[in-house]
Amino acid sequence: MSYKVNSSCLKFSTISLFLLFFQIGFSQVKKVSKDIGTTQFEGLDGLVQQNQKLLGNNIVAMVWTDTLVYKRELGDFDSKTVAPIASCSKWLTAALVMMFVDEGKISLDDKVSKYIPDFELYGKNYITIRHCLSHYTGIKSETGLRGILSRRKFNSLQEEAESYAKDEIQSNAGTEFRYSSVGLNIAGRILEIVSKKKFDMLIKQKLFNPLGMRKTTFSTLDGSAINPSGGAMSTADDYMHFLQMLLNNGKYHGSQILSEAAVKQMRQMQTKPEEIKYVPAAGQGEGYALGSWVLDPETNVSKDGTASVLASPGLFGTWPMVDWCRGYACIFFVKTLLSGEQKKDVYLQMKDAIDEKMPKKCSN
Repeated sequence: MSYKVNSSCLKFSTISLFLLFFQIGFSQVKKVSKDIGTTQFEGLDGLVQQNQKLLGNNIVAMVWTDTLVYKRELGDFDSKTVAPIASCSKWLTAALVMMFVDEGKISLDDKVSKYIPDFELYGKNYITIRHCLSHYTGIKSETGLRGILSRRKFNSLQEEAESYAKDEIQSNAGTEFRYSSVGLNIAGRILEIVSKKKFDMLIKQKLFNPLGMRKTTFSTLDGSAINPSGGAMSTADDYMHFLQMLLNNGKYHGSQILSEAAVKQMRQMQTKPEEIKYVPAAGQGEGYALGSWVLDPETNVSKDGTASVLASPGLFGTWPMVDWCRGYACIFFVKTLLSGEQKKDVYLQMKDAIDEKMPKKCSN
């Protein structure tokens, strides 16, 4: 009996020792820093840490050239954490639209009424897919948080798009820019009609899977209407895959996801200053392309209207950007609602700090 007890104690002690060793080892692994390039990008790193509290404590900052050159994870948050990305979704949806353009299934200048007849029935037959991607539909809508809350009455993207056909026209299509969820969600519904697939499954199959964006989704847990303009959940790692593809003019890991022509089309300035009637804080003073803001001053936009810097910030504070002129993509990924302000000045300061280390490679 004594032998059995001692044997059992010995086994228990051995297991306990192993678990203790494993726990110590694991805790040591967890403490190993995953941060990259903090010395090279000292100015940027200082700003990221300085603004940690302002940006909600939890933030991942990443910079990519032809490899990951900077990464900082702060708070209870890392590059694999899934969080809502709000209007960063618009860039993804615009890219999916351009995949259909590449395939010849639609044209940016197709009328919406070609796919949703109610638009002609209610006198909106001049609205095009291009107008939808650039916020020129002219359809009156709620903006900001009120716009987000107003979508709760819809049970499907089909129901939402068809309701816009009946809504009041605020201006003629193509004449006034008003940022909202209307246009991108109409475009998303058109893709459903053309493909005969639900939007969330379609974008996963055609865009997310080829880019290895395994944790990114537009699917909703409560069965509510899919939101192409602001409903995606993603991670910093996943979204960086998308930015890499844009930076490389449509190519990702040797595969051409979007044609170079499609990426160039996504970089075309669509707005004129006198036409801009409503923008959120993040877009004040900026122009707009297809699904993203043009951040470079007018002098840095080429003669054919191709922007060198684009961004698609979200209401929750995440800022993805691509700078083709300096050859990098970056993302500041957070999960805290920033009171609708989006802290534009902070993000632009951090971009300036990156620019100091990344000389221009082009001239406009």
